[in-house]
Amino acid sequence: MPIVPDHKDWTWVLQRPCPECGFDATAATPATAPGIVASMLPRWRAALRRPDVADRPDANTWSVLEYAGHVRDVFALFDHRLDLMVTEDDARFEDWDQDLTAIEKDYANADPAVVSAELTAEGTQIAASFARVPEDEWGSKGTRSNGSEFTVLTFAQYFLHDVVHHLHDVDG
Repeated sequence: MPIVPDHKDWTWVLQRPCPECGFDATAATPATAPGIVASMLPRWRAALRRPDVADRPDANTWSVLEYAGHVRDVFALFDHRLDLMVTEDDARFEDWDQDLTAIEKDYANADPAVVSAELTAEGTQIAASFARVPEDEWGSKGTRSNGSEFTVLTFAQYFLHDVVHHLHDVDG
């Protein structure tokens, strides 16, 4: 059953706490990202062991398994984009259709144990990547395909909200 795509511009989370998940991105930095990501990984693994992991709560909401597949891919995508930001001047990010990716990778029918291992590996990788960024590079810039501009600092904040919010979505 298809999900209605979310076309909201979530960059507002860089200005104020999210009323849904409570995350205050303004308190996060690239230096805090590794610990935040590491603290989420056991919670994702636990969520992926639930007996109803593949069940959608309703027709318009992803299952825990689908959210976990998405977060795994967010970890990988943002790790790639972070690398671009610290190795290129004014990095440009290609568009990413998360809904198409969910269909192409068949999130709904993935093996939860495989997704758990992959999510853990990708989360560990991006945590290590953020840990390697020195503070004097937090101003390096990148631009998303819709024109939204980020520094490494705001990129870390935006990223962390995304993955914290999805853990909230699954009551992780």
